Amino acid sequence: MEPKQIKGQLIDLHNRAIYPATVVIAKGKIEQIKPSAHSGGPYIMPGFIDAHVHIESAMLTPSAFARIAVRHGTVATISDPHEIANVLGVEGVEYMIEDGLRTPFHFFFGAPSCVPATAFETAGATIGPAEIKALLDRPEVLYLAEMMNYPGVLHQDEGVMAKIAAARQAGKPIDGHAPGLRGEAAEQYFAAGITTDHECYTYEEGREKALLGVNILIREGSAAKNYQALAPLIKAFPSQIMFCSDDKHPDDLLKGHINTTAARAIQEGYDFFDVLRAACIHPIDHYRLPVGQLREGDPADFILVEDLERFTVRATFLSGACAFSDGACQWERAPVKIVNQFSAQPIKPEQLQIPEKEGAKVKAIRAHDGELITSTTLLPPKSEGGFWLCDPGQDLLKIAVCNRYKAAPVATAFITGTGIKKGAIASCVAHDSHNIIAIGADDESICRAVNLIVRHKGGISAAWEEGEKVLPLPIAGIMSEQDGEPVAKAYQEIDEYAKTLLGSTLSAPFMTLSFMGLLVIPQLKMSDLGLFDGQAFRFTEVWQA
Repeated sequence: MEPKQIKGQLIDLHNRAIYPATVVIAKGKIEQIKPSAHSGGPYIMPGFIDAHVHIESAMLTPSAFARIAVRHGTVATISDPHEIANVLGVEGVEYMIEDGLRTPFHFFFGAPSCVPATAFETAGATIGPAEIKALLDRPEVLYLAEMMNYPGVLHQDEGVMAKIAAARQAGKPIDGHAPGLRGEAAEQYFAAGITTDHECYTYEEGREKALLGVNILIREGSAAKNYQALAPLIKAFPSQIMFCSDDKHPDDLLKGHINTTAARAIQEGYDFFDVLRAACIHPIDHYRLPVGQLREGDPADFILVEDLERFTVRATFLSGACAFSDGACQWERAPVKIVNQFSAQPIKPEQLQIPEKEGAKVKAIRAHDGELITSTTLLPPKSEGGFWLCDPGQDLLKIAVCNRYKAAPVATAFITGTGIKKGAIASCVAHDSHNIIAIGADDESICRAVNLIVRHKGGISAAWEEGEKVLPLPIAGIMSEQDGEPVAKAYQEIDEYAKTLLGSTLSAPFMTLSFMGLLVIPQLKMSDLGLFDGQAFRFTEVWQA
């Protein structure tokens, strides 16, 4: 086969230069880069890399995710499969690896370090040190995924430290997760060998961790949007920055990926080459990825873009083959396998009742738009017949979590900050154990929303007096078997229902809902076992005198 030649303006991120060149591709590698006198043509540059993402949060399988990602010039992801692992254990990790291998896209998976995320919730599986070691022995598993159990690191928990030791023995990086951890506690946590953090919320926190030598991942996802606060770190610590999405819903993924974060940074005046090195090169170096950096001898992984303002992608190449061009993915979609673990039964309104406590106020979770961190708010509740009621008039709703794995009581508490005026929303995408979580303005609507998910053995739903809507997610209860566009369309419809018909003021109601059960991010969260104080790391009452 004759070598393929591509002409354009080459963006050389290693020598910080842009010049006309011809890239010669043979046998999946870059055989030669020839500077030339021609001008014009597209810009040729390394592909974008998402340095930390949970594919499952897009509600898509890896093969469906890849078909959208390549249109935005993404050639690889550092993927933590702990969502499906919490449902199916090692079998779930293997499912993600196998499905990803059905595409030319470069998926690099981690060994999920915290399954379950905490001992204060019910998950579908447990992954211990022995399973971690076995996963890290696999060539497709390149790192120990985010160590969310930072108290376990600080207190030298035997199981936690055994997982870290397995990664260090295998010579593989260890990802961090330490929201708000500062001072001596942060020093101790990262001294264990943890080298990244994607959970910084302020510049000061990011700077402090960067000074410890930590690589800071600037996250811009569907719920957590930390770019604005952390962007100055690009200038202050250019060699320690990467970009990630962490969790991105399908409609947002259709709009853009790492390309949009890079474009925003360049438009705001950050150094062009520093930004693109963070977006394209640093993840390769840190995780030692077998992904091309647009050099002679490298795998031919690169993209052609029309401009350097928005990075409008003309074509994406993976291992020398064109994966995206003419506005379309260039490989055929194949049917996917359905796997699941789901035993939940329908619920009734009486299971959601909260007995009133005379003279007490409700201790409500306060949701904050665009953030995963919550706070605590004390509000005077309404009551009737000895039970506390929802009060949409003061934005006081019930939040409920139903165990999807076995018969158990429904955990209920209160939440504010969602803006929902009527009806309810529910989701089986509920980090990290993926039980069914719901928020609603009345018990009947909550039951209807939850029972829609029970009927379909997974999904997200909305219910109100006049109707209902559900997006079934049959794969592990959290992913669709369909391609990205129909899933994104269905998600947009139900998301719009939550905003326009139910009144939610959140920019991404279902993404925010999905994180109300993530106990490892403070402050007040909800598990299937009750209301949880993420700072004190213990359960707490739903009331305060």
